[in-house]
Amino acid sequence: MYETAPIDRKDGRPVVGLALGSGAARGWSHIGVIQALEREGIKPDVVCGCSSGALVGAALASGRLKALADWVGALDWQAVLGMLDVSFKGGLIRGDRVVQHCAEHFFLEKFSDLRMPFACVATELSSGREVWLREGAISAAVQASIALPGLFSPVNRHGRVLVDGGLVNPVPVSLCRAMGAEIVIAVELGSGMVGKSRKRERERSFLPAVVNHEGWTQKLLGSIGLGNGRSPATTESTAGDDSLPSLPEVLAASINIMQMRIARSRLAGEPADILISPRVAHLNMMEFDRAGEAIEEGEAAVERVKPLLQQVMEGTA
Repeated sequence: MYETAPIDRKDGRPVVGLALGSGAARGWSHIGVIQALEREGIKPDVVCGCSSGALVGAALASGRLKALADWVGALDWQAVLGMLDVSFKGGLIRGDRVVQHCAEHFFLEKFSDLRMPFACVATELSSGREVWLREGAISAAVQASIALPGLFSPVNRHGRVLVDGGLVNPVPVSLCRAMGAEIVIAVELGSGMVGKSRKRERERSFLPAVVNHEGWTQKLLGSIGLGNGRSPATTESTAGDDSLPSLPEVLAASINIMQMRIARSRLAGEPADILISPRVAHLNMMEFDRAGEAIEEGEAAVERVKPLLQQVMEGTA
């Protein structure tokens, strides 16, 4: 049983929790959501996150969200590539470089240093159990929460191998309530994900980007039939068929479907008081350089639920 000390608000208002969902590059929209909520006078007392939501949540709890927003707003595709430490042990990216940068600039060192209660979700690879991380080094917890299988390498934490929390709890409403939240505002990033068609010229798959960035990786991928990002299993009926998706596209779509279905199931059984759904399905999961669009849509998503926000918050005054 998860236990936490009750949060005592001196003004007598209920404790507000913010549950930030998984979504890779789409997670930058969380920044816009938080900024828009603050303009409405809503500041969370508790924040919980999963995957990219854990990264943004850690920055918020550390009091360094503006610094993160400024950094992601200046990212271009070359800068994103420069943050990728390619590896083929457990995942295509180790994740050390980006997490270390965040630890130095956007996170406090330990959970105990935070003024705002924060926790994030990971998944134990061996058992599939949901793991709530709220102690020790913040950077290590965030790295475990963002370890998307096949993309980022798993994290060994206290003898347990952990991967992305989106496999079990993409929008951690339950964790927020366990942390003491009486009203939970959840941000879910899977809206409109399945069946969303995109123009071919906007598809910028992760593998081709890495291949162009690292010559030795191109040779390695080429030797196993992945040099062009397509599956090595090509037949006469599929060769040259541009209607078929590339391997990275198949993986990304599969992850999207899985997390969307899990999120819907969890939210049905553990509903939030307010659900905010930025429309970011058009963003590729690795398009971290399009933060401006994601943040703007996060703000727009809050505007769409503004009447409900006012109703819920005024009803608790």
